[in-house]
Order: sequence, then structure tokens, then C-alpha cells
Amino acid sequence: MHTSTFGLWFLASASSAEADTLPGTDALTMEGDLAAQMVASLDAFVSQVVTDSVESRQQLWNRDYRSHEAYADSIAPNRERFRGYIGCVDERVPIDALQYIATTAQTAEIARAESYAVHAVRWHVFDGVDGEGFLLEPDGDPVVQVIAVPDADWTPEMLVGLSDGIPQEAQFARRLAEQGCRVVVPTLIDRDDRWSGNPKIERMTNQTHREFIYRMAFELGRHIIGYEVQKILALVDWMSCEENQPPIGVIGYGEGGLLALYSAALDMRIDAAVVSGYFQSREEVWKEPIYRNIWALLHEFGDAEIASLIAPRTLIVETSRGVEIDGPPPVRDGRGGAAPGRLVSPPIELVQAEFNRAHAVYERLGVGQNLILVESDNSVGSPGSDAALTSFLNSLGQNQSLAPSGTPPQDKRTGFSHEIRLHRQFHQLVAFTQDALRRAASRRQVLWSEADRSSIERWQETCQYYRDYLWDEVIGRCPPPNVPANPRTRLAYDEPGFKGYEVVLDVWEDTFAYGILLVPKGIEPDERRPVVVCQHGLEGRSQEVVDPKIESPYNAYGAELANQGFVVYAPQNAYIGQDAFRVIQRKANPVKWSLFSLITRQHERTLEWLAEQPFVDAERIGFYGLSYGGKTAMRVPALLDDYALSICSADFNEWIVKNATYDSRYSYMFSGEYEMPEFNLGNTFNYAEMAWLIAPRPFMVERGHHDGVAPDEWVAYEYAIVRHLYANLGISDRTEIEFFNSGHEINGQGTFRFLHRHLTEGGSS
Repeated sequence: MHTSTFGLWFLASASSAEADTLPGTDALTMEGDLAAQMVASLDAFVSQVVTDSVESRQQLWNRDYRSHEAYADSIAPNRERFRGYIGCVDERVPIDALQYIATTAQTAEIARAESYAVHAVRWHVFDGVDGEGFLLEPDGDPVVQVIAVPDADWTPEMLVGLSDGIPQEAQFARRLAEQGCRVVVPTLIDRDDRWSGNPKIERMTNQTHREFIYRMAFELGRHIIGYEVQKILALVDWMSCEENQPPIGVIGYGEGGLLALYSAALDMRIDAAVVSGYFQSREEVWKEPIYRNIWALLHEFGDAEIASLIAPRTLIVETSRGVEIDGPPPVRDGRGGAAPGRLVSPPIELVQAEFNRAHAVYERLGVGQNLILVESDNSVGSPGSDAALTSFLNSLGQNQSLAPSGTPPQDKRTGFSHEIRLHRQFHQLVAFTQDALRRAASRRQVLWSEADRSSIERWQETCQYYRDYLWDEVIGRCPPPNVPANPRTRLAYDEPGFKGYEVVLDVWEDTFAYGILLVPKGIEPDERRPVVVCQHGLEGRSQEVVDPKIESPYNAYGAELANQGFVVYAPQNAYIGQDAFRVIQRKANPVKWSLFSLITRQHERTLEWLAEQPFVDAERIGFYGLSYGGKTAMRVPALLDDYALSICSADFNEWIVKNATYDSRYSYMFSGEYEMPEFNLGNTFNYAEMAWLIAPRPFMVERGHHDGVAPDEWVAYEYAIVRHLYANLGISDRTEIEFFNSGHEINGQGTFRFLHRHLTEGGSS
């Protein structure tokens, strides 16, 4: 509503005491479940942004087509951002040789064919992390060096022909070795779930191994994709370590196709790539398994843009039948929590559309012939067709006909266990990521070293960089509200101490925010009251916060605060509807947003509207949230300084550990809340650092001793870091923590006193 004097508002209200709308607003006539409708409106908004990303991302590219050298320089910043988005950030150890794997019972040469030998090998990638697989070494000098990457559910043995599982014509590693190529086949982490959990604490899941690593890695700015690209690039390091080495190519299928595409995009030493059963338009990546979720991917890159990082080098897109998987392993025997996601064979029309976009770049560079589309048996055949392999070899300087396929080699090993090798690979990545978790606090200290604690003024000035970083690079900054609020209200409660109104505010076109406003009775003319925004938790509703007749962990704290004289607003946040809101997160992440990108803007619109109300003191609006509302209390007030204070209830803890550790039963690693990881949060902001962005405004933590969110020790440890800052700034009286002997609920004792002290008695300090 437009600003008016309280007297006019009071008179209007008094003359129509039974009015169903708040003066200055239109009547709310929407029916049905407004929370579900709000979530649906946000979903539609994000879906449109995903569709529009194909065009909008072009603003992030400044390609210079004057020469190949100028082009490479012009796309170098895009390449480096891509490297960061896929978590390809750790420095590899130097490598000058592969290691043969031999035992007292078995030599490294495990098989021999007519013209090449098959060796079991490993190679160092990081400290404690090795790649492992096969080296197919020709009897003569190799004509080409190839990294042949199988799908995640194919073993190296299958791709070489040492075991059954795939058709002989799909064994492209063996077929390339028969052409005189040196070939290395790495082991990939598969889609089974047998080790996804921690039996020592009796927590197992049905997450695929890829999802299990993804979850912990994503929080720490890394990714299962980045790890496996690094294993491929370590091989490129080895293949490039001597002068006059044969050219290097990479070929992959399914998950291996993704890795081949990404590896060639990052490393210009790769001369040619074949991507089979993967390349297509990626606007529906949110439907795929969550281990393909990449922060900011569609914001800057589709497969065509990634292909443009390979140009002017050769890329061959093969339209073979892709991997098809209906979802994660089934829920069973206490195993659950996996995110939904399916793989379907890339539709030919989506392959063609994305290919055409990439081809336009190749054409402008004058190398259109270097981007090749090959159909494998009308797009339903096996990967590694004769046409694809011939084009691949020709692009690497081998202008010869493909020799007929020979007999697969015979495995000389006895008693070999692929499962032991895979478990070793899996455990190495888990251990490496857990080590990154242990180092995260030190990385945050380095990042925050420029924040000046010498005074409150200097603290606020130097923290602006960190606030912008949290919003832009971690939460994701979506556009501000761009339509009038158009407030609509209707009377929902008429209690002895207050009236309550349902409120709908427009945010973007066809998108709205929803909540309930409680206005205490007896407000004097021209009196402006402080406001407490009371936020519900996961799957909660505004009504649970404000309705004294509803029994819940909220203990109707909104109603109680209204009875104590506060204006209360209970927003309906979007985390409701099970997968309905988690799908929004899946759609939002690739366009560099998150659910809290949207929630923050909804709160921004709500604060604007509240500030316009004649009975509201806009300088005294506090925030108080429980559980997921506590998660909101850490993020939204950190970004929006119109909140005068923040209280985090039943959520504050050592948040990074809770998300990424697999050594604690408290961890989100074992739950179905797959939307929890936030990309690279661990190296940038824990809850202490978010609270630092709230300082010097008052901040409080409410903690029940028996709350299952986290142990007291995690809460106390993280809070001590917050209090230390407030003490250094000379404002230790503006922060406190209250422990109480109960569980996951609003206690409403110390927190209510805190609200009165900072919003009623002394203002917001």
C-alpha cells in the first residue's frame, strides 16, 4: 500500500471493523492451497529462465574470430570458469610414468593380442588418489595415444574385450589398439550403491556411488566429474611429458562421453575427441541423476558452448544409443535418501540442435570440417562405429582405412576382483574429500583475511565484498522484483489480542510471495510498532506459526509475540511439497541460482511492503526462524540489511561438517534432503561467517539440548567463533545463545527477551 498517516488508516479500520481486507489493499480472492500455488509459480519462473539461458549466456562470451590464437585468448576466461564449476581445482602431482600393477602371483601383463599387450596400470593424480585401469601398448611405436573412457557401469575389462557385458563392436579401446594406438582405459566410479554409507555408524543409503561422492564434494567446491576429469588429464600429462610424442585423443561413451567432452574442453593438448551417446541440449539436465548437477552450468555453458572450448580442434559427436537408467537403486533394508534422476538416450533432434549451435562457431573459425556428426546405425547402434573411429584416426593424422576387428585378448588373471579395484577407487575419493573438509576452515580463514576488525565501520565496509560473494557465487543473485507488489489481503484470524490477514504480494510476473500478517489490537494513532518476521521450517506453513489452536514445535510463537505487542509476519517459504521444491533447486543450480535466490527476493519484496505500513517501524524489523527457518535466518538477513536482527533456532551448528562428513549420524549425507549441499560453501562460509555478515546487528542462537539437528558441541563451537567477533568489535552485548532442556522446537524465553531488548527497549542498536 502507499504510505499514509496512521490516523487515516485507523479511522478506515475503525469505520469498517468487520472488513475482510487490510486497509490500502485489494481483496484476496485466490482459493485452494496458496503455498502449493506459490511453489508452482516459482517453478514456472525458473523453468522459463532455464529456457532463456540459451540466449542469455551469450552475454558471457566475447569470442574473437580473427585468428585461432585470438580465439583461444578470448575464451580463456570461460574455460577457467568452467574448470571451477566442475570442481577441477586441485593441483595434480607430477607424473612421468605409469606404474605397472603386479603381484607375486600375477605379472602386470594380463593379456596379449596379436599386435599389442594389455597391462594393469595405475597413475598418481593427487596425494592419496590414483587412477587405475589398463594400458594397451602396441608392439611397435604407437601412431596415436588415446584415452578411452567407458560408461560408468562398464568395466575396463568390457571395453578391452577381456570380459562379457558389451558387444564386440562397442569395444572401441580394443579396436583402436588394433590400429596401432597406445590406449589407456581408466576405471570410473559406478552407479551401484553397495558402499554408499558408513556401516560403522549404521548409516547406509541407496545413493549411487557417484551421488555419494557428489554430495560431499559439491559442498567443498569439488565434483565427481572434476575428480574423474583430473584422472584423464593426469594421463594427458604423462602422454605429453616427452617431446615429439604422438598426438593425443580422447573417446568416451555415456558418462565417459561427458568426461571426454569436458576433458578436451579444458586441455588444449588433446588434439581430438569423440563423444558418443551423450551430446545434446542440456536444458533438462535437472531430470538427470544429481551427480550431473553442476553449479552455473547453463548460466554459461550448454554442450555447444563446451564444444566451442574445443574449437578449432576436432570434435566428433556420435549419435549412438545412450545409456538408459530409470533411477537410483531401489529403496530397501533401511537404504534410502537417493535423489531421483533418469538417463534416456539423447533424442536425435536435441543432438542435432545442439550440434548446429556448435557448428556455427566452428564455421566462423573456418574449421567447420573439424566438427563432425556421425550416426551409429540410425542413432540406435553401439558406440565406436567404423565411421566414428575412422574420423577420429583421420583427425589425428592417420589417413588409413580401419582394419578389420580381430579376436579379443584372453585375460590371464585368475581370481581377479573388479569390485576390490572399484572399492579402492571409491574410498580414495571419499578420503580425499574428507581431507578437503578438514582443510576447509583454514581456507575460509584465508578468504576472510581482508575483513578489517579494527572498528564497526571498517568491518561493515570490508564485509561488503563477502556479502556480494555469498549472494553472487554461493546463493545466486536472481533479478529483483520487477512488478508492483499489488497487495491482496483477507481476514483470517480475529483473536482477542490481534487480527490476522493472509497476504499475497507479486514479485515477478505471475509469481508471488504469500504469508500471514498479525496486527495487534490497540495500536495508537501515529504509533509504529516493531515487527518480528517468524519463519516456519521444512514442510511447514505460516498457519502453524500464528494459529494458537495448532499444536506444533512452533508453539504458536507468532501469536504469542503478537499478544506481546509486536507486529508479526509469517512468510510462507518455498520449501514445501517434497520434491516439488527440490525440483526448483535442481532447475535453479545450473542457471547459478538456488532456492534461496528466490526466497531472498521474496523477503525483499515483503520488507518493502511491511515498511510502507503506517503501523510499522521499518527500522525495527527482526527475523526469527526455526529449523529450515533457522537456515533462512542465517542467509536472508546476511544478505538483506533491512532486517535489524536475526535469531536462528534449531538449526545453527557446524554446517559444513553436517553437510559433508560421513563419520556422523547427524550428517545430511545419509538423508533424503539432497538439496542441502551449496556449491563451494565449505571454503567460503560456515554459519559463523554468515553471522559475521549480520554483525554488528544483534544475533542470537536458540538451542535445545535434545535437538537431533546436531550435537551441542557443534553448536557451541560454531557460536564461539561468532561471539569472538562481536567481542572484538566491542558489541558482545548484541549476541547470545540460549540452551534449553528440550528438543527441536521454539522455546520462546531468552529469545523473547532478546527481541524486547533490541527491538522494543533499545531499538536495533
